[in-house]
Amino acid sequence: MEHLIELRRRLMWSIGGFFVAFLFCFFFAKQLFNLLVIPFKWATQWAGLDPHKVELIYTAPQEFFFTQVKLAMFGGMVIAFPLIATQIYKFIAPGLYKNERNAFLPFLIASPILFLMGASLVYFFFTPMVMWFFLAMQQAGTDDQVQISLLPKVSEYLSLIMTLIFSFGLVFQLPVVTSLMARVGMLSSQALVEKRKWAIVIAFVVAAILTPPDPISQIGLAIPTIILYEVSIWSARLIERSKERERLAREKREAAEEVAEKPADVSSA
Repeated sequence: MEHLIELRRRLMWSIGGFFVAFLFCFFFAKQLFNLLVIPFKWATQWAGLDPHKVELIYTAPQEFFFTQVKLAMFGGMVIAFPLIATQIYKFIAPGLYKNERNAFLPFLIASPILFLMGASLVYFFFTPMVMWFFLAMQQAGTDDQVQISLLPKVSEYLSLIMTLIFSFGLVFQLPVVTSLMARVGMLSSQALVEKRKWAIVIAFVVAAILTPPDPISQIGLAIPTIILYEVSIWSARLIERSKERERLAREKREAAEEVAEKPADVSSA
């Protein structure tokens, strides 16, 4: 019963934090959306167009409202994630040993940092690249061809950038997951090295599934995934070396304790 009460309290804190963050983001939803449109403006500059004439549309009366709700939910989850992760940690921490808590805490801090790194890469580089790719498909109207212009819907543009942010943020958690598995002994650096070829293939398959059907975003997600896989191998090796040093230090300490106990046993005899 005490565990259920503790779980309810942690859930209330998490839901309450998300609700407050949701209200905050919904109040500034239009400003946040305009902030997300900035990469689109950069893409228009790269395409040689006027960034002041960027136009998005919505074709249903309720579309922009629900787009703001979706944006507020996404922003609320991002803002409230540190609080939610802290509540999860506080719930499971009493059941962990001290060394396990000390090992888990750095990954709790690294996870949101890596997610923000992935989101920043999407915002400042890949979203402008993807939009520039799509803008390049426009067609100027002449006597022989019709005018074809890109007028993205607000909901579709938000879905595109949210998909990219989520995909890159998820992929950037790879070092955290592999390091945790290496810490508990479920994975080794040697196993990661042996599965490198398969990891490269899977990286491109996952990129094709998670990203829009354009080669820029797919390659742009696959390459960081492969780099992060190499970082995971390096991180696993560091953890293995650290565990080996701890094991040697523990054996040395135990041997010293045994040597210290032997004279006492002889004197008592």
